[in-house]
Amino acid sequence: MKTKFSVNTLAMIYGVVVLVAIGTWLLPGGEYKRVEKDGRTLVAADSFTPGATVPQGPAKVLLAPIKGFVKSVDIIVFLFVIGGAFAVIEKTGALASGLKRLAAFFARRPHLRIFFIPVTMVIFSVAGSVFGMCEETMPFVLIFIPLAIALGYDSLVGTAIPFLGAAAGFAGSTLNPFIVGIAQRIAELPPRSGLEYRMLVWVISTVCITAFVMLYAARIRKDPSKSPVFELDKLRKHEFHLDADKMEPFLWRHKLVLMVFGLSIFALVFGVMKYEWFILEIAALFFTLALTAGFVGHLSLDELTDSFKTGAKDMVGVALIIACAKATLVIASDGKILDSMLHGMAMAISQLHPIVAAQAMFVAQGTINFFVHSGSGQAALTMPVMAPLTDVLGLTRQTAVLAFQFGEGWINPVLPTSGVTMGVLGLAGIPWDKWFRWMLPAQIFFFILALLLLIPPVVMHWQ
Repeated sequence: MKTKFSVNTLAMIYGVVVLVAIGTWLLPGGEYKRVEKDGRTLVAADSFTPGATVPQGPAKVLLAPIKGFVKSVDIIVFLFVIGGAFAVIEKTGALASGLKRLAAFFARRPHLRIFFIPVTMVIFSVAGSVFGMCEETMPFVLIFIPLAIALGYDSLVGTAIPFLGAAAGFAGSTLNPFIVGIAQRIAELPPRSGLEYRMLVWVISTVCITAFVMLYAARIRKDPSKSPVFELDKLRKHEFHLDADKMEPFLWRHKLVLMVFGLSIFALVFGVMKYEWFILEIAALFFTLALTAGFVGHLSLDELTDSFKTGAKDMVGVALIIACAKATLVIASDGKILDSMLHGMAMAISQLHPIVAAQAMFVAQGTINFFVHSGSGQAALTMPVMAPLTDVLGLTRQTAVLAFQFGEGWINPVLPTSGVTMGVLGLAGIPWDKWFRWMLPAQIFFFILALLLLIPPVVMHWQ
């Protein structure tokens, strides 16, 4: 009998940590000097000094995930709280009752269902493009998965709507302060410069990723057994009581829970846009949501605390994966090979034709993104090197910023070392190997698209 190959994600990520540690024994070392500028630590472009690596032995490899856990504690706490809050909401019964009514609403109005995916994905893409929505997509994954299943799709569609929608916006960033804003500032470009071409890129990016999800969703709705997560979603239907024909009673306490939930989502968007809330503030909001939903949903104190602990406990495996993912950066940095990799790529790019050089910058940014997943952190590391390199090559610095945002937006959604990607997949309960195989055709397409979209800026000498 033929058996299906399945990847143990935690073991795979730790294997990557070991490989990076081996790299510290084989690759040349070196380091850039760091300087403080405008309250940000940047590398000094011409300051690279070759030096010996610091080989990371077995003891360092064992210590790295612990350091990775400490460095990722904010996002791990965030996941614990999100998992606990949604477990409380699910315990009240409001989610199952509300979803069945929503599914019945669309069943009576099938002409409206066609707008569900494009409208919601455009909203998330705008959020990614304008204010850099990334980690903030995590709570929405837990909303859209049961919603997608109730509408006849699967959990891949439910995950893709917020996550890939925001990623398309990230790749086509227009006003995103964490990508375009910081990168342009480091590259000494005027704020909002080059906006017209970026808007075109955003339209292309959003249309293409939305079309990919819609075509897949139509195929799955026609034949659900073709879904890579078909067996997983059968369990989910039972979990959300969506496999029973009986309509759950929609009590006043259910309505109050959903009203509180809706107000919390509104508060999340308002807080992020108005007060620049980030992970800790959003975690506090969802902790408040859990307490309030438990109260208005008539849960006893034991039911509330037990369901919250169960939801948080389900995130332990995700937390370990994120810690190991962060450990790759710990090993590469401590081993003194991260800066030398950046320097080596910059030297190789400097020998290329301008069009190929711009495309190679995108590849280099995607490679560095394997280790550094913070958009602002990657900008601080790479842009002081890449921006002056464009002057030598006869490219514009705007082109270097575009290559950077492509590497951040179109590579991140499949990286197993990305805390956000693995956090999203952990919340969704989707194994990384299934997600990767599903995303691979789109990933190849967007890789080629990025290479093509980098040609006009070189030809036009885009400013």
